[in-house]
Amino acid sequence: MTMDAHNPPYGEIPDPPRVPPSVTAIVPARNEEAVLAACIESLARQQEILEILVVNDQSTDGTASVVRKLMEKVPNLRLLESGELPDGWVGKNHALWTGAKQAKGAWLLFTDADAQHELNSAASALQIAQQHHAALVSFSPEQITETWYEKALIPYIYLRLAKHFSYEKVNDAHSAVAAANGQFLMMRRDVYDAIGGHACVAGELLEDVALAIRVKSAGQRIWFGSGKGIVRVRMYRSFGAMWQGWKKNLYRLTGGTRWAALREMESCLPWIPLLLILAGLKYPLLLFLGVLLLIGRQTSYGLDLSRNHYPFSFIFYYVPAVALYIGVLWASYRSHVYGRIKWKGREYSLGAPESVK
Repeated sequence: MTMDAHNPPYGEIPDPPRVPPSVTAIVPARNEEAVLAACIESLARQQEILEILVVNDQSTDGTASVVRKLMEKVPNLRLLESGELPDGWVGKNHALWTGAKQAKGAWLLFTDADAQHELNSAASALQIAQQHHAALVSFSPEQITETWYEKALIPYIYLRLAKHFSYEKVNDAHSAVAAANGQFLMMRRDVYDAIGGHACVAGELLEDVALAIRVKSAGQRIWFGSGKGIVRVRMYRSFGAMWQGWKKNLYRLTGGTRWAALREMESCLPWIPLLLILAGLKYPLLLFLGVLLLIGRQTSYGLDLSRNHYPFSFIFYYVPAVALYIGVLWASYRSHVYGRIKWKGREYSLGAPESVK
């Protein structure tokens, strides 16, 4: 789930040639009535997509009604029901598995209900798969951020994750590093079946990374890159949803151990500038030096933002970004230590053979 300066934006790639429909798009949907229509409509415009399967994951809102209404004008759209969540499964994984079992396409495109696809998303992925002989193609979507807390935390997280999962290493067949982004993950059906599909990652909260690891371990190539100009997502529409989302994932994304989490927090906190500013309450020269160093860290962050296709103006969110990042990483660590994660109205017991609904 990264943004990385080593990967060129896909606006520079020529329009891919059109091919016969061969892709089944599978969209898990749990209480997604506010965003689902835009996702379906963006998929329906693509001639490479053979069918769109929306899997209703026990929604309590109007999600199913949205799909039924769109089925009247999108002939290749189908609504499936995930049914009761079995023990040992994460809800999203079970919904995707339900869809995959009904799919007819040679390629399976797993995408989130809040993803908005450009006209070339499926075609670009197919072209990349052919060029790089890849069995799995994944894009890290362009992130839509509207509130101050989205602009602070989300770009900062993606820049930190780029240090753990660089596109260059992920795409290197000789490197053990593997990653993908479940907001756009397309896989060859035969490879999906060969590795066991979502059944082999049933209880994984980071099912996208887990699938990428299995694909690469099976000797298949994966390709992971920037989705700018191809697919975009507004991940969260409230502070609470954003906090819960990253609380669920961040600890494992940064290493999944206590020491990895502590090292991550230590490396992003501007210790020296803060200590100098604190000492500057008594010695004004140290205050000046501390502020100068903090501005230097902030400027470096701004350059990273620009290299990774974020607005340079987000530099002004640097201090709250660091504070939010450390806070949610600590919360994520605590949740994993206590073995309980809450997400979309469900509570999962980590390390146990069952999920608690």
